[in-house]
Amino acid sequence: MERRKIEIMDTTLRDGEQTSGVSFSTSEKLTITQLLLEELKVDRVEIASARVSEGEFQSVEAIMDWAGVNGYTSRIEVLSFVDNGVSINWMVNAGVKVQNLLTKGSMNHLVHQLKKTPEQHFSEIAYVIELAQQNSISTNVYLEDWSNGMRNSPEYVFQYLDFLASQPVSRVLLPDTLGVLTPAETFQYISQIKQRYPKIHFDFHAHNDYDLGTANVLEAVKAGVDGLHLTVNGMGERAGNAPMASAIAVINDFLPEVDIALKESSIYSVSKLVETFSGIRIPTNKPIVGDNVFTQTAGIHADGDNKNNLYFNDLLPERFGRKRIYALGKTSGKANIEKNLQELGLKLNDEDLRKVTQRVIELGDKKETVTQEDLPYIISDVLDSNLVEEKIVVESYVLTNSKGLRPSATIAVRIEGELFQEQAQGDGQFDAFMKALANVYERKGMCLPNLIDYAVRIAPGSNSDALCEAIITWETKYKTFITRGLDSDQTVCAIKATQKMLNIVSHADAMEEKSIGQLTKEAAMGKFSDLSLINK
Repeated sequence: MERRKIEIMDTTLRDGEQTSGVSFSTSEKLTITQLLLEELKVDRVEIASARVSEGEFQSVEAIMDWAGVNGYTSRIEVLSFVDNGVSINWMVNAGVKVQNLLTKGSMNHLVHQLKKTPEQHFSEIAYVIELAQQNSISTNVYLEDWSNGMRNSPEYVFQYLDFLASQPVSRVLLPDTLGVLTPAETFQYISQIKQRYPKIHFDFHAHNDYDLGTANVLEAVKAGVDGLHLTVNGMGERAGNAPMASAIAVINDFLPEVDIALKESSIYSVSKLVETFSGIRIPTNKPIVGDNVFTQTAGIHADGDNKNNLYFNDLLPERFGRKRIYALGKTSGKANIEKNLQELGLKLNDEDLRKVTQRVIELGDKKETVTQEDLPYIISDVLDSNLVEEKIVVESYVLTNSKGLRPSATIAVRIEGELFQEQAQGDGQFDAFMKALANVYERKGMCLPNLIDYAVRIAPGSNSDALCEAIITWETKYKTFITRGLDSDQTVCAIKATQKMLNIVSHADAMEEKSIGQLTKEAAMGKFSDLSLINK
């Protein structure tokens, strides 16, 4: 059976630009038009309204210049008005070849806004269509408020369509202007119209006020509509228009008898570009294009994905130029960790994987999610932590940093069961901590190693609550080594790294008679978990 072709007209640049606070520049409009036609492969693009502003005229002129060179003039459309030819002159000067003429699709609008009879309105429309023909401009006609017209004045709608059937019109455009239709009504009204006028090309233009835009699109296609008006990210006035990504996915997956030329794999990249140009952020849970919609959070789901893709559906992220993500947080399981490790090219044994999973869960209790970029820091933190027995523990500390006063630290450190408390000031909170620690060690007749390098790293793209990693390089008479600490507070990171250092040094002192070569050998035999901390 031959598949039925459905045209897709994108109106992001016209109806979508009616989103509150949005205004695209000329270069942005041209770039989006080029991507819609050449990358996304939509059939037509509605780029502007006639007579709006000088800036709008310049944008349309620039787009039409490009379209003329590349053979797209018949696929670029502009909203026009029944204004005795003023819009036609505007389009002629801009080089536009297709008008979408805005007319009244309900008796309510006709009587109360225009205060005219149907015959008067039809006569003026006929004049504009004829004038367009004379200037080599083809005409599509919008029936504004058509959905309410079908509900409340269907005799007027059919009277109007009888008139349009006699006119040289390419398409009749049926908008649910106020987004009031239910799916059942959409199917009913379009079925009636298609049965009565089988030779007319009808487009359906859905708004999303009740969040039924995509459902109404699906029913319109089932009812036999010939074309759809959609916007990238569902942009548009009030609650917006039917969203491009969702509508295309629904049609492709549930109506196999329908053919759409649009290229699914380009949806996400175009969506992100429009997000950038418009300044309207995509909700993280927005179907197809939201940041979280291909993210598995629960560990049982990741485990199921490893077992015959138990939690997959037909909305595979690769269709849309995306990939599945396995979130790291308090609901994570080992399967989530393993999936992320695979992405990073890492593999842990079962015991280390268990430790890393537990740490991610602990962090998830403090922070909603842990990013994949955080994971190497967590792994390093966990695997380093069991290098030696922790005989030295920083039990507590108070750090102060006040304007006009030197930072200070009060600490309590337990060394092999004995508790020491000290206080000191420094050039910063960590410096004060280290001076207080030095006081403790002086009381014990012990020396701290030299701190020869100190770095703090935060995962790229992180926010102010991100996990950070302190990487400190220490030097003793035996070796140079590195310890790491992980926390959402930079100073706490450094304190954690310092506690690791204290235990490493304590262990090294206890094994003073052993050479560095022996330590390395023992590490290679599995006695220690991280060879990188042993200076070769």
